[in-house]
Parts: sequence; structure tokens; C-alpha cells
Amino acid sequence: MLTLRKITGTDLMVSPIGLGTVKLGRDRGVKYPESFTIPDDRSARGLLDLSRDLGINLLDTAPAYGRSEERLGPLLQGQRDHWLICSKVGEEFNNQTGQSHFDFTPEHVRLSIERSLQRLQTDVIDILLVHSDGNDIEIIQRYGILEQLELLKAEGKIRAAGMSTKTVAGGIEALKRSDIAMVTYNLDYQDELAVIDYALAEEKGIFIKKALASGSLNQRPGIDPVRASFDQVLGHQGVSSAIIGTINPEHLRANVEAASAAMEQQRSN
Repeated sequence: MLTLRKITGTDLMVSPIGLGTVKLGRDRGVKYPESFTIPDDRSARGLLDLSRDLGINLLDTAPAYGRSEERLGPLLQGQRDHWLICSKVGEEFNNQTGQSHFDFTPEHVRLSIERSLQRLQTDVIDILLVHSDGNDIEIIQRYGILEQLELLKAEGKIRAAGMSTKTVAGGIEALKRSDIAMVTYNLDYQDELAVIDYALAEEKGIFIKKALASGSLNQRPGIDPVRASFDQVLGHQGVSSAIIGTINPEHLRANVEAASAAMEQQRSN
């Protein structure tokens, strides 16, 4: 069972592992080493139930994840209070073409959040992040998008705000203006470590994406890459939670066991 931890700088308590739900909503234009089939509602409900039993309380979704938000809304009825929902604005995915496009204008931010609230069948989204196209600084400065999210916080539509960034400069700038940055960090990629260090120093939240490199970690002789990944990722005190995007129940159990072992070792050191 996972122990909740506080997202620094907020009043939100989060599990150290969050469940990514892109595979509940789309199977086109995704970068995984193996193909997969989008699970039906029964399998999706079972995955959510297992996640809850294992102590996970964070779900990561987005409009760009195909039908993920639409499916989560009905699936979470009657248990909404258990979950922290993290969704996003900025990226739109077309199921027909399999292509994404981006819109960071204030008008689209408003449309997107209202649509997400309807799809998720909820009155508030716990965490809302900007889905960057890679031009982090331009998005922040040109569109004033993080200020738009602060307005949504004031209106009570979201509880915490931030940005899923792709650059060190963007991650740090996002943390200066908001609550949370989501960054890439794993055994094969540590280029954004400076953002996590900054968050720790400035008491801001950090979510990790691709903690297991989307299933493409380089193999190391004699080393369990999953356990080593969680030793590294959750071993950094600046990390609030790592998002794991699996639809395989056994993989989910193994990930939680590895994360729990890493955290237990961390506590004993």
C-alpha cells in the first residue's frame, strides 16, 4: 500500500505513483514499444479498482488522450472523492486523423476547462497543467496562460495549476508562476533534473512523466530497471508523484511493489 505525500506548496495529498490514462482513450500517435488494445469499460473499471486498492489516488488525463476524459467521467461516479484528477489544456487530438494541434489562447483555455469538467462529470479538476508543444517560454510569455489558470483557481474550477514542460528554462519559469511542473526524468534521461532541484528549493510540486521511459528503458546487466527507476525518481525529495501509464494489472502491481520498496529503503536510510 502506498503512503500519500503532500504536493509541496498545496494542500493536496497525492500517492507517489499516479495512473496515466492515455491508453484508456487513444491508440494512435502514441510512442510505446509494443502495440496495445484500448480496454473495454469492464477492464478499465477493474484497473481503477486495483489502483485504488493499491493506494493510488492520482489519475492523469488530458483532452489530447482521445476519449480518456469521457470514459473516466462515468467510471468515477460514486468514488470521485477518492481521486485527484490531473488534466490539461493546450493540446487537442483528432481521433479521425490521429494528429494533434495546439491552442494556448485564453478563449481556448476557457472552452477546454469547461469541456473537461463536463466530460469528467465533476465540479472541480484538482490539478490542471498546460500541455506544452515544446516552446515553453513562448507559451508562458506570449499567451499569459499560467495567469489564466490562476483565474480558474480563483473561480474554484481547479485547485492547483502548472505546466507539463519540455525544457529546463520552461520548467523553472512555470514553477515561478504556478504550483506544479511535470517533467521527464528517468534512468536514461536526466536533462531536466535542474527543474526538480529548483522545485525542492522553492517548495513547489513536481510530477514525473516517462519515469519508466514509456517502457523503453535501456537494459542494464544485473539491475532491475523498474526498481532502479523508482529508487532514482522517488529518491529525489523534490518529486511529488511519478505517472505510470499501464493498462496491465500485473505491471501495475509490480510497479507499486517496486515503488513501495524504494520508498521503504529511502525511509530507512
